[in-house]
Amino acid sequence: MADVRAEMSASVFRIDVTEGADVVAGDVLVVLESMKMEIPVLAEAAGKVEELLVNEGDIVEEGALLARIL
Repeated sequence: MADVRAEMSASVFRIDVTEGADVVAGDVLVVLESMKMEIPVLAEAAGKVEELLVNEGDIVEEGALLARIL
């Protein structure tokens, strides 16, 4: 299982996957927005999105859990 975490405090601008989706390393899972910059959060390994823990518009802190990949 791989936990996907926010690298910085930001708002969740867009979610590009759904629970149950198959992903490969490098796929964009979530796009965060901070200071008018879009920061893509990528899958580090292939797997299936087990759980999404954020919604578009949420504010997350650095290190917040965004998703889990099996």
